[in-house]
Amino acid sequence: VLTSGELASMVIIDALVRKIPGVLGAENGAQDESFYDNLLEYPQYTRPATYRGMDVPPELLSGNHALIASWRRKQSLERTLRLRPDLLEDAPLTSDDRRFLQSLLEQ
Repeated sequence: VLTSGELASMVIIDALVRKIPGVLGAENGAQDESFYDNLLEYPQYTRPATYRGMDVPPELLSGNHALIASWRRKQSLERTLRLRPDLLEDAPLTSDDRRFLQSLLEQ
């Protein structure tokens, strides 16, 4: 069990080390993580495709990379709007992103 001070130190070390080139392996390794572009991260799923009555969204099982990317972007936008709408002020939003967010607000 870690103390709060130890945990805080680990969080700071993790945040700093991620800035060192090559640490994450892939150059764009952190691009999908929360707050990279002021958006919260999309939900993560793993196998099996159905677990305790919860299904992986069909978009993620489709093998269509463009559809998967679109689903992830929309999930990030929706999650950010719901949980941290303040982050959207500085997020790099496309016109499609803005239309999607507006559609969510109109529901």
